[in-house]
Amino acid sequence: MSQSSNLYPIKFHPILKPKVWGGKRLSSVLKKQSTEEFIGESWELSGVEGDISVVSNGLFKNRNLNELIETFGGDLVGERVAKRFGADFPLLFKFIDARDDLSVQLHPDDKLAQKRHASFGKTEMWYIVDTSPDARLIIGFNREMDEEQYLKYLSEGTLIDILNSEEIQPGDAYYIAPGTIHAIGGGTLLAEIQQTSDITYRVYDWDRPDINGDLRELHTELAMEAIDYGIMDAKRTYEEKENEAVLVCKSDFFETNKLKLTSPIVRKAAALDSFRVYMCIDGKATIEGDFTDVSIVKGETVLIPACIDEVQLKTTSATLLEVYIP
Repeated sequence: MSQSSNLYPIKFHPILKPKVWGGKRLSSVLKKQSTEEFIGESWELSGVEGDISVVSNGLFKNRNLNELIETFGGDLVGERVAKRFGADFPLLFKFIDARDDLSVQLHPDDKLAQKRHASFGKTEMWYIVDTSPDARLIIGFNREMDEEQYLKYLSEGTLIDILNSEEIQPGDAYYIAPGTIHAIGGGTLLAEIQQTSDITYRVYDWDRPDINGDLRELHTELAMEAIDYGIMDAKRTYEEKENEAVLVCKSDFFETNKLKLTSPIVRKAAALDSFRVYMCIDGKATIEGDFTDVSIVKGETVLIPACIDEVQLKTTSATLLEVYIP
C-alpha cells in the first residue's frame, strides 16, 4: 500500500486569537470553543511558524501540517506545488470576527517581504460571511494620492478623510493586493484566504490600546515603500449559481470558487495538481470518496490532498469556498 493511499480529507484544530477588536460570533455563529470572551481570528489552516496547524481527525490526528508535508510531499500538496514552494504550505486560511474596527494597514509584496523579512508577501481575499447593519470595509484611497499628500493627512490625524469606505453585505468578496491600504470595519464576520505570511504594516490604530492596555506599534516608515497610491478595484463580481462552481477570485497565488449546493455534486481535480481546501460558509455536507466519509459544517475547513482526484460533496444545503493553487 502506498503512503498516498492513506490520505483522506483532513481537518485541523482551529488556532484562536484573542484581539482587542474581536467579537463573539466565532463562537456563537461558527461554534468555535474558547474560554476567551472576545476572539478576533480563527486560524483554520496555517503553516506560519509558531502557529502550525494540528490534525483533528482520522489516522493522522495530532500530527501537524509540516509533518504531513515532510511525509507525503506532492501527494499532499501536489507535485507542482511542492516544486514551487518546497516544504512551505503556501496559504493561510482564517475566519475573522471584528466587533470593532481593525487597524488601518497594508502588506508588502513578495519582493519586499523577501528582502526585509525572508518571507512571502501577503496577497489576500475576503469573503463576507455575516454583517451587522451599516458594516463597512476600508479599501484603498478615495482619490488620487501621492506620498506627500498621504504623509500630510497622516501627520494631521485626518487619514480617514482620504480612505475609501464601502458598505458590505454577506456574499461580497474582495481581493486585497499587496500595498493596498485597508481595514475591516466593526460588525464584520468574514473568511480570509491569503499567502502564508503574518507581516502587517500598521499605519493607524484609532489611538486604541491593545488587550494589555498598551498602544500598538505603528509602522509608518516600513509602510512607505510598500503603499500603492492608485485607486483600487478590489470588489469581485460573480454570478450566483446553484450546484456548480462559480469563480470568485483568481490570482497568481490562489483561485477561489463558490459552491452553493442544494444537491450532491462531484468535484474532479486530477488536472489541478494541487491540494484543495473547502471552507464551509453555511449549511453542512459530507465529503465522500475512496476514504471514510468526512463531514463539514458551517465554520469548518477541510484540506483535500492532491492525490485524491475526485470527491462527492453530498448535501441538501451547503455553501462552500473551494480554494487551490493555480
